[in-house]
Amino acid sequence: MTSYQAIASFNSSNSTQAHIIRDDAEALSIATTLSERFKEKSVQRDAERILPFEEIEQFSQSGLWAITVPKRFGGADVSSLTVAKIIALFSGVDGSIGQIPQNHFYALEVLRNTGTEQQKQKLYKEVLQGARFGNALAEFKPRTAAQKHTTITATENGYLIQGEKFYCTGSLFAHRIPTLVIDAHGREYLAFVKRESQGLSLVDNWSGFGQRVTGSGAVKFDRVFVAYDDVIPFDVAFDHPTLVGPFAQIMHAAIEVGIARAAFEETLKRVHQARPWIDSNVDTAAQDPLTIYDVGRIAIDVRASEVLLKRAAQSIDTARLDTTAEHVALASLAVAKVRAHSTETALKASSKLIELAGSRGSQRQDGLDRFWRNARVHTLHDAARWKYFFIGNYALNQISPPRRGTL
Repeated sequence: MTSYQAIASFNSSNSTQAHIIRDDAEALSIATTLSERFKEKSVQRDAERILPFEEIEQFSQSGLWAITVPKRFGGADVSSLTVAKIIALFSGVDGSIGQIPQNHFYALEVLRNTGTEQQKQKLYKEVLQGARFGNALAEFKPRTAAQKHTTITATENGYLIQGEKFYCTGSLFAHRIPTLVIDAHGREYLAFVKRESQGLSLVDNWSGFGQRVTGSGAVKFDRVFVAYDDVIPFDVAFDHPTLVGPFAQIMHAAIEVGIARAAFEETLKRVHQARPWIDSNVDTAAQDPLTIYDVGRIAIDVRASEVLLKRAAQSIDTARLDTTAEHVALASLAVAKVRAHSTETALKASSKLIELAGSRGSQRQDGLDRFWRNARVHTLHDAARWKYFFIGNYALNQISPPRRGTL
């Protein structure tokens, strides 16, 4: 079955009612069990680029895709820390699967902040029933990432969308595709487009050497109709203090922390299987003093990233109780710190895995390179050097970071 046939078959099936998770403990328990199940074929999925349709269906039917729905709409509304832990868990077993729900949760956070009561009731209900949201945010053709060419035009009965999006993670698995559009006045909106909409085309053309099965193809819109009540304001989410930006970024950090932890755990196994260096004069690689030194450094870095992730998530949860400009700025800075650190840690840990495993660690059938490839591609989302700039600028000049989804 080709990927296009698989997509058609997958989305024509009728999903049963999804399980509804009630609290953080249940969410973490289900995530632990499910992530272990997904680990079994992770190497094969990456090597053969087998898109995880079955796994994503299990993921959403488990109720995990609805864990951020507010309690008053029937969801668990788990903490940011729980969301981060869950994404890290799945990213550790499969970096691609760990990334797929990120934009879904991001869209729900925008909805929380800018949607009307009626829109929230409608869309949250769909998610509780098992609906998955993808994304169509980025564009490849404009000269800068800030420019958007995909337009929305009002008609008598709704809106029409025209344009093309790139790097649409999760779109191939989605029931709706939240799409960033701009109107004639330069206002930005998020349109929750139904995947079966006429004129909507999903293109499975993602060719990145990492995060290979994220379903991050292109989405094309040729006069695609969307109802009035499926469109919410986007730009106002950053006009005043909200947690849309830091919440989006904590999930990206969790992906990298999960990859780093998994690469480190794999390193421990591989060192015990490796041969010692000839000049070490020891019987096993685990006794090699320079290997021990490297493992110690990685252990510290991985743990530091995990601590920074926890503190950043807690800062978001604190700010949610009192969402002032100061609290949002502090949450953004805390997230920037873990993003900067997790970027370097994920790359270092995944590279050291292959180095310390020795020549046998380069064998294709083991797929150890997937940790580094996934880390390298994912860390391209945002430049760590700019995280350091915002952190330093606040420390030196008390200048708060900008409010947006890419800090």
